[in-house]
Amino acid sequence: MLESLSVLEFKFPWRSYQETLLQNFDSHIQDHHFHVIAPPGSGKTILGIEILRRLGKKTLVLAPTLTIRNQWEARLQEFFTHNNSFESCSFNIKEPSDVTFSTYQSLHALYKSFEDKEDYFKFFEKHDIETVVLDEAHHLKSAWWKCLMALKNRNSFFVVALTATPPYDSSRSELTKYFTLCGEVDDEIAVPDLVKENDLCPHQDFVYFSKPNDLEINFIVEYRKKISQFQDDLLQDEAFIALLKNHRFYKNPRVYLDAIYSNTSYFSSILIFLNACGISIEEEKLEILGFYKNEAIQFPKLNLEWLQILLQNLLIVDREQLLIHESYLSSLEKTLRKLNVLERNQVNFVGEQLLYKSLAYSPSKLKSIVEIVSSERDTLGSNLSCVILTDYIRKEFLNTTKQNIESINKIGVLPIFQYVKNYCSNNEELAVLTGSLVIIHKSILNAFEALEGLDNFSFSPLAVDESFLQVSTKSKADKSIVEILTKLFGNGTIKVLVGTKSLLGEGWDAPSINSLILASFVGSFVSSNQMRGRAIRKDADKPNKTGNIWHLACVDPTSPDGGREVDILKRRFEAFVGITNSTIPYISNGFDRLNFPDEISVEDIENLNAQTLENASKRPVITQKWGRSIGSGTKLTKQVKLLHLDEKPYQEQKQIYFFDAVRFFVAELSLTMLWFYFEFILEGVQLIISRGLTYFIYAFMGAFVFRFGLKLYKAISLYLRNGYLHKKIENIGLAILHTLNELKLLTTNIHDIEVVSQRLDKGDVVCALVGANNYESALFSRALSEILDPVDSPRYLIIKTNLFRKRLNIENFYPVPEIFGNQKENAVIFKRYWTKFMGRNKLVFTRQVEGRKLLLKARLFHTYNAFKDVSKEVVVWK
Repeated sequence: MLESLSVLEFKFPWRSYQETLLQNFDSHIQDHHFHVIAPPGSGKTILGIEILRRLGKKTLVLAPTLTIRNQWEARLQEFFTHNNSFESCSFNIKEPSDVTFSTYQSLHALYKSFEDKEDYFKFFEKHDIETVVLDEAHHLKSAWWKCLMALKNRNSFFVVALTATPPYDSSRSELTKYFTLCGEVDDEIAVPDLVKENDLCPHQDFVYFSKPNDLEINFIVEYRKKISQFQDDLLQDEAFIALLKNHRFYKNPRVYLDAIYSNTSYFSSILIFLNACGISIEEEKLEILGFYKNEAIQFPKLNLEWLQILLQNLLIVDREQLLIHESYLSSLEKTLRKLNVLERNQVNFVGEQLLYKSLAYSPSKLKSIVEIVSSERDTLGSNLSCVILTDYIRKEFLNTTKQNIESINKIGVLPIFQYVKNYCSNNEELAVLTGSLVIIHKSILNAFEALEGLDNFSFSPLAVDESFLQVSTKSKADKSIVEILTKLFGNGTIKVLVGTKSLLGEGWDAPSINSLILASFVGSFVSSNQMRGRAIRKDADKPNKTGNIWHLACVDPTSPDGGREVDILKRRFEAFVGITNSTIPYISNGFDRLNFPDEISVEDIENLNAQTLENASKRPVITQKWGRSIGSGTKLTKQVKLLHLDEKPYQEQKQIYFFDAVRFFVAELSLTMLWFYFEFILEGVQLIISRGLTYFIYAFMGAFVFRFGLKLYKAISLYLRNGYLHKKIENIGLAILHTLNELKLLTTNIHDIEVVSQRLDKGDVVCALVGANNYESALFSRALSEILDPVDSPRYLIIKTNLFRKRLNIENFYPVPEIFGNQKENAVIFKRYWTKFMGRNKLVFTRQVEGRKLLLKARLFHTYNAFKDVSKEVVVWK
């Protein structure tokens, strides 16, 4: 161990979950990786310093921002030394010390500065750097990964990766890169653990809906009408229909099999469109799809998603092959551009860019913010510490007068500032903090001066309101403007702070926040979770703090589920763990825990918002719910939820399913039973005469049981075993579990792990591993999700077909999960366990002609769910 590191020692007792994590450190670091998931407030930086101290090697600590980089050095001096006495550290990556604090950007710049990359590797060898700490490691999705991975592949390092949220929303290739660099997750600190230990405060997420203004509503409705009319016209367009009929895929499918199988959705969209036009699809085409002669196929409805696939290929992907139709395609392209559905070579009928931007930055949200701030002020009074985060500053609205405030048509820092300033009370407690613009009220100048003095700053009154001052830095001050306003916010001088996500969304430490309004609509769920973490930190000065996190959504009046804004919010909530709003609360992730209705209309907004504001005002209830929920569990368990997507309610669908099963059993037995009755009754006439009617009845019952009892028993047991969907999914789970075990991907003894599956009241089915660790649960959940979701492009398919399963609308095609399908021998092992738990099946390799044909057929079997979320992963505290 380096002598300089040996003098470092943590000065306080470890929290229980930190101590548990450190106890397992020696076993985890044996593969030279230590990958930890820890939410904001868990002491992630402190843990990182302790780990580098234990390793005792020269260390490079990398952070995404200068603010976070500086916090590492500050935490080391404050918690591991006496009188800030540690000197063997550096902020200059070009002149490293025993511990060097830097940023990913600086490392990338260093990497590019070496023309010969061999010199880059020698640089680290020369300075004996043997440990690399990656803070907020989820940022490694970007180009920074390249210079780190090159270093890791060449030099031997201990890699310590710390993150609050792994980038699970990334592509598989990016996620693979992330885990290749950081290693698999070794340990995780759960949010409920922190709330239980009083290291995070009780908190709750709230959603405040807004209605678009009349101009926006008219724009959306008109847009939808134009799209609908375009679709209707296209279905009647003889030229377009002729183009498809003469398309090489449709006209000569056998000649272009390879091209069809490499873009099956394109071929499917052609058939679906022609079918919607009333054109009968020839058997030859269906045979190419893998259907047998006279086999019935129910084509899906031509929706906008299928039309989008068709036109994307015709106008962009396949255009060079359709030069003979260029004149028509050029005209069609102009039509789509006029409709604003073709931009940057992307066809989009959903209006993702046009409508989503309109709703995401709708000025109706400014009024929502005013309502929230006013309500929170009424509840908290002088204890209010509210932060509002958004994406852009919008400097063009700096001098907007109150008379012109309704002209503001975008959301941003200054529009929010103007609305809160003009429509909320106590606006002298309002401030703005961004990287390029700082505004304070003149009434807090004395408090500002007490912290730093005024000589190093200039203060310019705003043109429209001289009581507010724009602050600029004249020369280098002892404290930055960010530090000064953070302290003024922390001591209650500033009670409402408006800022940008880029400056305050990650790494900014202000534990006094008790109300956070997220008016940010750019970025992944990773950044959403980072911003949310600002409000859930405990405040040592206010031990009874609760945190309210507010999310804004503008409802699309033309969409029954609220539209894309609500949909994106639902996806963000997959990363948020919190308490439910149910009568008996529990801890879970996902949007469902807020108990909003499945369909959200503009007519419901007022009542929903009123109920939300009332719930948010009951902060003691939030604390009570956390206490009750934490007491009912011990750890977060990952589950896969198969969603009930049928239009009929589950209870009604269950009855239909049961009677279908009975109907098929009756159908199978009817002919045989009729013959049995005929034969037995002919013989029974003589039996009645000689022995009597009672003897005949007993004899009939005995003969029936003897002849049909076993068949009846098998049919009933089959229904009970596989007919119930949750039991079927449990069997799939067992096949996955045993395959993972045989491939040595489990570290927990398989006898200590149980697959648990159950049907919920609304018809959804959940399945989870009990007794497994986080890594094993993640592997299991991903594999099960791949099987349940619509077929994409797996290397192997499991096929199981019979008459009854087809009639009961149970899918017969199952993709072999990627983790098993990467090698044939692994797929064969999975097939063996599938046979054991699910019955006879056939394993098909989809990269050959026959396999591709069956893959295309499998996709068509799944077309009804092709654009829906069939399953999702949830976590529950149990």
